[in-house]
Amino acid sequence: MKLSKTNYLVYRDCAHNAWMKVHKPEIYHDEPLSVFEQAIIEIGNDVDVRARELFPDGVLIRRGDAAGTADLVAIHTPVLYQPVFETDRYTTACDILVWNGTQGVYDLYEVKASTSGEDRKAKDDLYAHDIAFQALVLRENGVPLGRLNLVRLNGEYVSDGALDLTRLFTREDFTDRVTPILDTVAAEMDAAHDLIQLSALPAPPCSCIYKGRSSQCTTFAYVNPHVPDYSVHDLTRIGTSPKKLKELVDAGILAITDVPDDFDLSLPQRHQVEAAKRRRPHVDLPPLEVFLNEIRYPAAFLDYETFPCALPRFPGYAPFNHVPFQFSMHVVTEPDGDPVHHEFLYVEKACPDVPFVEALKRAIPAEGTVIVWNKPFEKGINAKLAERLPAEQEFLSSVNERVVDLMDVFSGQMVVHPGFRGKTSIKWVLPALVPGLSYKGLAIQEGATASETWNAIVTGELEADEAEQARKNLLTYCGLDSLAMVEIWRALLAIVAAREIREAG
Repeated sequence: MKLSKTNYLVYRDCAHNAWMKVHKPEIYHDEPLSVFEQAIIEIGNDVDVRARELFPDGVLIRRGDAAGTADLVAIHTPVLYQPVFETDRYTTACDILVWNGTQGVYDLYEVKASTSGEDRKAKDDLYAHDIAFQALVLRENGVPLGRLNLVRLNGEYVSDGALDLTRLFTREDFTDRVTPILDTVAAEMDAAHDLIQLSALPAPPCSCIYKGRSSQCTTFAYVNPHVPDYSVHDLTRIGTSPKKLKELVDAGILAITDVPDDFDLSLPQRHQVEAAKRRRPHVDLPPLEVFLNEIRYPAAFLDYETFPCALPRFPGYAPFNHVPFQFSMHVVTEPDGDPVHHEFLYVEKACPDVPFVEALKRAIPAEGTVIVWNKPFEKGINAKLAERLPAEQEFLSSVNERVVDLMDVFSGQMVVHPGFRGKTSIKWVLPALVPGLSYKGLAIQEGATASETWNAIVTGELEADEAEQARKNLLTYCGLDSLAMVEIWRALLAIVAAREIREAG
C-alpha cells in the first residue's frame, strides 16, 4: 500500500486519523464535506488552473499516469501540469514542472489558494513539508530537480477589472526552506508508510487527546470513544492552554462536569464549568444591564451575507475580498415594539457594491444603535466598501461608529448557558435562549451555503426555477439571522427583568 502526499500530511496532524482514512474510509468520510470544505476544494482547483497560465502550453497528465509522466520527463517536455510520480512506497502529483534548459533541471511549482499577505508561519511550514514530500519522491524517480517554488495569490494585488496574472500571483523560492527538513520528512514518510500497513488501529488515544475540540481530527470520537461528547476539550480557549488540558487529561478528568472546583481555570472557563455542573446559566447582571442600557432607539439589527472571491471578480477587489450581496435588517423603536423588516439581495452578474450601499442607505435609520453579531465582519465589509466607493465613505463610517456587537454579551461572559458549550456562535446561542426559533428545516442553514448559493445563481449554474427558489431560500436564511438577534436581545431583556423582580422580593 503506497503512501500518498495527502495521507502523509494527515499523518503529520494525527497518525490514527491517517490509518482510519486508509482502512476505514466510510468512517473517515462519515460526515460529508461541508459546503465550506467543498468550496475550498473548488477554489483550489480554480486557482491551480489559472496559475498554469503563468507557464503556458504545458501538457496535462491524466490522473494516476505515472508511466506517461516518466516518458514526458525523459524527453524533457518543457511544461507539465499535474505530473504523477511513484515509487514502491510513495505516490505524489505535482502542480507544475518547468524544464530549465540552462541548468538541465526541472523547477517545481506548488500552487496554493492562499494569499501572500496573511499570517503564514504555520502555513509556510505545512507547505514546506508538502513540497519536501514531492521533492523526495521525484529524486527517487531520478528527476533532476532545480528550484522548489511556491505560487500563491498576492494579497496586495487589486484588480482593475481584468486579471493581471503576473501581479495576481507571487512566486516564492522555497528551496532554502525545504532543503533543511528533507531528512526529517524522509523519516516521517517511512513512519507513516509503515503505520498504514498495520492491519489494526493503533491503541488509543490519538494525539488529538491533547488538542482543543476545534483542532481535533475527523475520527476523534471513533478512535477515542471514552471521551464524552461534552468534555474538557470544549472549555473555552483551552487549545491555547495545552499544559492545562494535558493536566486534566492525564488525571483522567474528561467530562466537563468532573473538573475539580479548585482546578486552575480562567474566569470564563470557571463560569462554563459551573454552568454545566449546576445545569443553569451564569449571569453577570451589572455589565449586562450596562450593555443593554447603552442601546439607543431606533435599534437596527443588521446581518450581511458575502461571497469570498479568491480570484477578484470586480474592479477594486483583491484576492479573497468579500463581495457583499445581501443584508437583512430588523428595526425596533422600543423594547416591546414589533420589528420592521428590511432586506436586500442582489443576484445580477454586475458588481453589487453600489446597489448594496444605496439599499442600506434607504433602510437604515439615521440614528440609533446598529446591532450585529461579530462586529469585525460587518465593520470590515463597510470599510472595504468605503475604499471602493469613496463618495460613500462618510455614510459607511457613520454606520460603523454606531455598531454594537451582540456577541460581546457572550464572549464577555455576561451570560453563560450550559447549552452554549463554550461557544459564542449565534447557532449555539439561539437554541439555548430562544428554543422556539431555529435554523433547522431551512434549505440554507449557515453562511457558507448562502455564499455558494448566491454564486450558483449569478454564474448561471442554476435553471431559472432553481435560481428563483434559491433566491427565496437566501432571503429566508438571512432574514432569520437578523430576527434571531432581535429575539436573543429580547431574551436578555427578560433575564434582566426577572432578576430585578426577584431582587425586589
